[in-house]
Amino acid sequence: MREPEGHSLNEVVKACLLAVWCLTVAALGLIVATQGTGRVQDVREGRRAVYQGFGDDRDTAVQNHANKLTEEISPYLLQHADNPVEWYPWGEEALERARNEHKPIFLSIGYSACHWCHVMERECFENERIAALLNEHFVCIKVDREERPDIDEIYMQAVQLMTGNGGWPLNIFLTPDLEPFYGGTYFPPEDMPGRPGFTHIVRQLALAWDRQADEVAENAAQLVALMHEGPIRRPTEPGAVTTSLISGATDSLRISYDSENGGFGSAPKFPSAPATGLLLRAYHEDDNAECLEMASTTLRKMACGGLYDQLGGGFHRYTVDDEWLVPHFEKMLYDNAQLAEVYLEAYQATQDLFFARIARETLDYMLRDMTDAKGGFHSAEDADSEGEEGRFYLWTRDEILEVLGREDGTLFCEVYGVREDGNFPSHEPYHAGMNILHMPRPPEEIAQDREITTETLAQRCDAMRARLLEARDGRVRPGRDDKVITAWNALAIGALAQAHQILGDERYRIVAERAASFILDEMMQDGRLLRSYRAGQSRVPAYLDDYAFMVTALVDLYEATFNIHWLRAADGLARTMIDAFWDPDDGGFYFTSDEHKNLILRTKPTFDASIPSGNAMAAMGLLKLAMLTDNSDYRARAQLVLEMNTSLMNESPQGFLKMVCAAAFMLHPTKEIAIAGALYSDTVQKFLRTLHGHFIPYKVIALIDPDAPDAQDLSDTIPLLHACTPIEGQPAVYVCQNYTCDIPATTPEGFLESLGIARE
Repeated sequence: MREPEGHSLNEVVKACLLAVWCLTVAALGLIVATQGTGRVQDVREGRRAVYQGFGDDRDTAVQNHANKLTEEISPYLLQHADNPVEWYPWGEEALERARNEHKPIFLSIGYSACHWCHVMERECFENERIAALLNEHFVCIKVDREERPDIDEIYMQAVQLMTGNGGWPLNIFLTPDLEPFYGGTYFPPEDMPGRPGFTHIVRQLALAWDRQADEVAENAAQLVALMHEGPIRRPTEPGAVTTSLISGATDSLRISYDSENGGFGSAPKFPSAPATGLLLRAYHEDDNAECLEMASTTLRKMACGGLYDQLGGGFHRYTVDDEWLVPHFEKMLYDNAQLAEVYLEAYQATQDLFFARIARETLDYMLRDMTDAKGGFHSAEDADSEGEEGRFYLWTRDEILEVLGREDGTLFCEVYGVREDGNFPSHEPYHAGMNILHMPRPPEEIAQDREITTETLAQRCDAMRARLLEARDGRVRPGRDDKVITAWNALAIGALAQAHQILGDERYRIVAERAASFILDEMMQDGRLLRSYRAGQSRVPAYLDDYAFMVTALVDLYEATFNIHWLRAADGLARTMIDAFWDPDDGGFYFTSDEHKNLILRTKPTFDASIPSGNAMAAMGLLKLAMLTDNSDYRARAQLVLEMNTSLMNESPQGFLKMVCAAAFMLHPTKEIAIAGALYSDTVQKFLRTLHGHFIPYKVIALIDPDAPDAQDLSDTIPLLHACTPIEGQPAVYVCQNYTCDIPATTPEGFLESLGIARE
């Protein structure tokens, strides 16, 4: 029920934790079967109909309830605000009540697009009998994992160690001291073969706490003590950061590569931007054709499959099959931002316009459907509409012919794999005859069969897609989670900044700067970032991810605009990040700061999940800032983060690919590019087009206009610009390494020569 977010755990620690949990279960008198099969089953099938505005079928009695969630801003928490369960948000009121009444806590964690979260809500949390049991014996707390990833991470680790599995909904029982003693994921309301019913669990746990509270608390304390000592908390000994980390990671990807369908491993298949990004870097460094083939084939297969929205652009979360055909249809901001950036890199590396088109369509989807009116980006779109999974995106052949007519419709169906009997293998009866749009054959083959040019076919397909998109816009849209999350917005800002540079589209610069201004203006309080924003309110102090991602995004935005405001903002956030999150004893960054209260554990996340780890992004951002500002402290901290994680990168490289990318940035000779001249002069614009027309991942860029009033201030902020001047009154570009520069170039041809790139 979750996406693959495992941790590399010492087997002895894992066994000890499991033993403690078994003692607790035995003390409770429960017989608990293994929950799940160990196979990834993160079935995110969208929010319930009530959130989409057509929830009239809900029990009228349930609608009359109101609990402590009514004042929250999270869409997920608001969905539970009228449950008969007396939910509290995570906070001092609930925790103080548990302590004062010596009551255990029932903690339930989910998110708005989680299918099984809503199944359990319908079956258990809207059940008056179960709600009465919970209310009598427990203090009940609901958490949105996207709003409070710290709480989710701590207790997810506990449940994974207890049971060997994890996922959402995450349901866990805590002592009044917040120490976990029992947990799991989805529970049916009554006992089922191989799975205990929630009613039975609640009764047994209430009885055990009533009769054996001291023993239960003692076992929970032992579990927490072991969590504090385990490698999920403690850094490893520093090791040498060498190129073997990169070769080891690419070798691991080579072994798991699906040569037929692209991607890595078997179904379910998740897109991995760090994996393809690392392969592109390996190709750049060593001219490794195999790495380029793995990256480009993976990106092409994903974009031609059902994973990609062939009409509206943008990627769904993952597919349940090996061929990228059958997705779970939710769309996440963080996926689309990361994938847009790696498609841009693939375009630079290959000059294949297909990759540029996919990047542009993905970004245009974000601008069209995910942009908040205030300037940020919303978090997600659901899988369901009209009570059916994927309904918004699926088509029958007759529906297509009705919109396009028989001639165009027949061609479209051939190109996009549409069949009379449908192509969606599903157990749901409403999917009968439905088609997932995808491109099973290369367009060149179809054009040849029809004796038309590929260009003519592409033009006709573009026109047909536009007509179908217009027709689709008349359907009921999936629900949208309109939270603005800082870290995810930072990913979008970085992708848009790159798109402005590579595609030359001013729209992307404008939107990126608007989103960055929104974060810095509306989502900061007393000089500190906040995590999320919705409906005019920002709550929850930001986490390491939010700071690290924003630092990196603002550096990207500086390099796209040369507005020193963004670089100074990045530097300010970097200093705050170090003050608030750095471990002064062992090094590395904690996930939480001193602003995050009532936590039993401070973790140091290094493992990439659906987004890169905060430590990996912090290392990358600090390395780039260090090069631009010549800040040796930033460089040293980034290096220590990487050194602390070398053993993990060696042991499980595919779990640490973004950190491997950061290591590659530190290890490889980096080009420091300084431009002297007016930004919008013809020559400078030619320099920039020349630079961004090539894939050069190990670089930083700065610009100074000697005639600008802040020129001296700029050179003080960016030492690279100190001796950077025009040549005989003409703009010039300097290519440097370790602040030692080649002879400046005054023409694009000379610039290419300085970059070591052969003229084309």
